[in-house]
Amino acid sequence: MDSQQEKVLREVAQRDIRFIRLWFTDVAGVLKSVAIDPGELEDAFIEGIGFDGSSIEGLTRVHESDMLLRPDATTFQLLPWRASNEMVARMFCDVLTPDGRHAPSDPRGALERVVERAKTMGFNVMVHPEIEFYLLKKPVTIDHMVPVDNAGYFDHVARGHSNDFRRRAVQMLEEMGIAVEFSHHEGGPGQNEIDLRAVDAVTGADNIMTARTVIEEVALREDLVATFMPKPFIDHPGSGMHTHISLFEGDENAFYDPSGQYQLSLTGRRFIAGLLAHAGEVCAVTNQHVNSYKRLWGGGEAPSYVCWGHNNRSALVRVPAYKPDKRRAARIEYRGLDPSANPYLALAVLIAAGLDGIERGLDLMPEAEDNVWELSDRERQVLGIEALPSSLSSAITLMRDSELVAQSLGEEVFDFFIRNKDNEWQEYRQQVTPQEIRQFLKVI
Repeated sequence: MDSQQEKVLREVAQRDIRFIRLWFTDVAGVLKSVAIDPGELEDAFIEGIGFDGSSIEGLTRVHESDMLLRPDATTFQLLPWRASNEMVARMFCDVLTPDGRHAPSDPRGALERVVERAKTMGFNVMVHPEIEFYLLKKPVTIDHMVPVDNAGYFDHVARGHSNDFRRRAVQMLEEMGIAVEFSHHEGGPGQNEIDLRAVDAVTGADNIMTARTVIEEVALREDLVATFMPKPFIDHPGSGMHTHISLFEGDENAFYDPSGQYQLSLTGRRFIAGLLAHAGEVCAVTNQHVNSYKRLWGGGEAPSYVCWGHNNRSALVRVPAYKPDKRRAARIEYRGLDPSANPYLALAVLIAAGLDGIERGLDLMPEAEDNVWELSDRERQVLGIEALPSSLSSAITLMRDSELVAQSLGEEVFDFFIRNKDNEWQEYRQQVTPQEIRQFLKVI
């Protein structure tokens, strides 16, 4: 028992917390939860809590189904949407094999392994996600999706659902110890964004999972539906999850160099070069659904091409300059990621790609200064700008041959992920859409 675990046990006893929820995700990024009695908590810290892993997508095979959940005491928080007379807490868990080893199929474990690799190179990884989502009025059906407002980017709607919603969601997040930097209305009707402050990568992924849960809980309380679907509307912008990444060597920002272009260091340039070199290979992980490619190729400032820029919002990777003279603010922004991704796996492959660029000393391609969408194919070819995959199928093909993704995710997660995405693509191909019926059915 370490001091943090002892602190949690004392708080549970002092506050008479009756239920503790143990959270983890399956390979697809779906949040899973099991509640335990406080009397089981000490054993959970020491030995873990057993469960049937074969019932969880991608965690293990049927003939080796026994798994353990060991809660991470540093993630202990009360759930603020529960009534004060029935206090419930949650902790994220690491998934273990029966002999106490980290399960190779645990998504959180995959990210922890990549973060550990960064540490061996002398780096601590910090991330800052911007989570976009749509709020819809109930009832929501396939043929009936109505946004809560008709506002646009940064609009203030007097007595609007979105204003009140964001305030309540931010308050809940901060009650759980998750600091929020910004919240505002996004470009689409009923579309909102909540930006979380920079934290270490594993905590960042935990915070994304918590934020998605909080947003859904607040929506249900207000008789609304929140969706993280990348492209729910044909005529409105898709929802992304632009993610800012920086590396620190101790207290020094490894991406900062006052003499570098945009004050970006050689380390930062090589990290971007790694991201660009592997952008196609990691796309199936950062954009894991068939609908994700409707966003990437549907306009609305979504990135479609592999390039970088400064104030160029058509680029896949951007170097922001909000606080150009502050060392700690130096960072890069990866704009391809969407909010339906498993954040543990997505951050794992992005960080691994950037580290590979540093290790191999990759040179960064020239900056894309023009709007890449407006360039001709010939102009992009001359500039060496390649396209991102245009479908889940093409993304899976690139991922299948990627040694970097296989090593980052581990063999079990890699194999299951590809099988799972192959199935999703085949199911999608078999569908006959309303648009096809309208276009091709001849009514006599």
